[in-house]
Amino acid sequence: MLIARLFLLLAIVAEVAGTSTMSFIGESNAWEGYLVMYVLIAISYYFLSIAAKKISIGVAYATWEGLGIALITVVSMVLFDADLNTQQLFGLGLAIVGIVCVTLGESHGEPQQKDERSHSSNARC
Repeated sequence: MLIARLFLLLAIVAEVAGTSTMSFIGESNAWEGYLVMYVLIAISYYFLSIAAKKISIGVAYATWEGLGIALITVVSMVLFDADLNTQQLFGLGLAIVGIVCVTLGESHGEPQQKDERSHSSNARC
């Protein structure tokens, strides 16, 4: 499960980097910037798909999207001088609390094996 979380973290970092390059692309409009953005977002989806093999897709996607939004906001504030009001900061805080609650509520038990006899009896229909 730790490896899956590492892949999820890599997916989030790649998404934040790819999305953050959009502002740089807007300034230069160079095709290389678009290439970097698309590659980073593709890498993000790749790592998300690996993480989703061990983490339920709902939890993985909520974490990926929510923490991505929060980190992109921080990057925007630091690098691009974005200004957020109190309501926006409060909303981001609520989103982060929600993500933590969803992640902590995830079941970590092993999936139960189906009884082969009941499975084979259904196949005779």
